[in-house]
Amino acid sequence: MSSRARTALPLALAALLGVAGVSACDREKRDFQTIPPGASDETLVRTSALHAGPPVPEPTAGTYQDNAWAIGEGQRLYTQMNCAGCHSPGGGGGIGPALTDDKWIYGAEPEQIYSTIVEGRPDGMPAFGGRIPSQQVWQLVSYIDSLGGQVPQDAAPSRNDDMSVSKPENRIEYARPHQTGHR
Repeated sequence: MSSRARTALPLALAALLGVAGVSACDREKRDFQTIPPGASDETLVRTSALHAGPPVPEPTAGTYQDNAWAIGEGQRLYTQMNCAGCHSPGGGGGIGPALTDDKWIYGAEPEQIYSTIVEGRPDGMPAFGGRIPSQQVWQLVSYIDSLGGQVPQDAAPSRNDDMSVSKPENRIEYARPHQTGHR
């Protein structure tokens, strides 16, 4: 047998097996999207009335007002979120308006302070809505109330853990805020 025949024979045999292999490997067709007879899309979707728990009510001003723990958490958030960068560490004002006096541009009621934090204000105050949970916004509101001396002394934080620039919140004289126009 010549060398040419030795090479041609395996090639012919491989081609013959390839054709036979292709026809022998024809797999069955499966349709995985078929809906069983008598069923519709609505019956295939399983629903349940089972939930993780009762709906949690949205916090309000009264939830955290005059609450020592909430005021302390608000104080921590005030520092961590760098509110002091604009309003100063004691809330005395700087780039942003003072939070300790009795003159408030957008209102000093807890709901108005909440709205200011969530929606922001023109010319400086960024909107934090969607960035921090509602619970933490109310904690900040309760701390801001304490900066102006508007909480009972037993609820206000007695001291700050860093350098003090003003009186402790429970030693501030009460000043009833009033709303003013733009400064």
